[in-house]
Amino acid sequence: MGEQTRWAVRQAAPAAGLLAVALLSGQSPEHDVPWWAATLAALVAVGLRNRWPVAMLVICTLSTAAHLFQGRPVGVVDGCLFIVLYAVGVHRSRTVSAAALAGLLLTLACWSGAYALRGRLVPGLPVLAFQVTHSAPGRVEFVAGDRPGGAARWSGPVVLGSLLVAGWAAGSGTRTRRAYLDQLAARARDLEREREQSGALAVAAERGRISRELHDVVAHGLSLIVIQAQGGAAALDAEPAETRAALAAIVHTGRESLADMRRVLGALGEVGDAWHPQPGLAHLPALVDQVRRTGTGVRLDIEGVAAALPAPLDLSAYRIVQEALTNVMKHAGPGASASVVLAYAASALDIRVADDGVAVPVRGTRPGNGIGGMRERVRLLGGHFRAGPLPGGGFEVRATLPIEASHA
Repeated sequence: MGEQTRWAVRQAAPAAGLLAVALLSGQSPEHDVPWWAATLAALVAVGLRNRWPVAMLVICTLSTAAHLFQGRPVGVVDGCLFIVLYAVGVHRSRTVSAAALAGLLLTLACWSGAYALRGRLVPGLPVLAFQVTHSAPGRVEFVAGDRPGGAARWSGPVVLGSLLVAGWAAGSGTRTRRAYLDQLAARARDLEREREQSGALAVAAERGRISRELHDVVAHGLSLIVIQAQGGAAALDAEPAETRAALAAIVHTGRESLADMRRVLGALGEVGDAWHPQPGLAHLPALVDQVRRTGTGVRLDIEGVAAALPAPLDLSAYRIVQEALTNVMKHAGPGASASVVLAYAASALDIRVADDGVAVPVRGTRPGNGIGGMRERVRLLGGHFRAGPLPGGGFEVRATLPIEASHA
């Protein structure tokens, strides 16, 4: 059974149920053509209630009115009116459904009022008032009358109106509940979409971090290897001992660079020795000695009291100094020297790496990814970064990293 067939069965089921009950209860006259015509119209309206609810409500109202005009009592089949009113409450706005309910109640009130002015009840409405008669001494009988007095004339319309209000309230409540569930479903979809976006951003950020780490490790190691190889080539014939020392330095630097790369790739689960500690500012003296062995003079100064730093800040500070010294070896020229100053304060760490080489300004910075990587590290930590040539010659890299923000 297809989806369309199942939908059609669900729509026709209430109408078929009402007709079956009417036939079994004996409320359906066999040869009353107007009654059957009005009834079939109401049943069709029930089947189409979810597609054109307001139009089908009008048809059901006319069908019920036709039954009452014939003097037929309100029966089971007239429940079509309440079913369609429920559908109006579900599928139309509260303003439209409330207007439909108000129109039905006003019609019922005017019709009942017209009969009440003549002291009669609307034919077919339930009679809830009885006349008390005394057929014999001590014997009381309750007889339904068509001319009840006072407020009893409105008892039938009140009952019918209450049923109409109940049908509308049920449909309106269903609409409200569906709207609430739709909002929950939309919110769940939004949260799922935000989760996917957050995951994608996290992956992108991690890729950027790995890229910066690899760049810093490879660039520094290769720079040292190139400088040592140049020195070894220059001393190959005249000073074999210097050549051997340069080759030994190349081997040592290459091994360290490979170890650093394995630590970086370990964060991606590619290798198994990610447990090795990441370098930090405590490793700066070894880094400075490594650079000095290439022939580049480096002076390391520490101002203030060195304090324990959060791991991300400690690693980033080390990488900034490492990349800045790598740039000195690559771009400052022969005979250049550098100074590294770490200034500790209560709320920030200031890093300054300057050289006295030949400044080569390229739009305020040097080409390559080193400056961009340093700037991105500082940005992620909420600090300030500046890099550029000095007025008297040379180049300076300066970064300020907030300590308190990194602890938070």
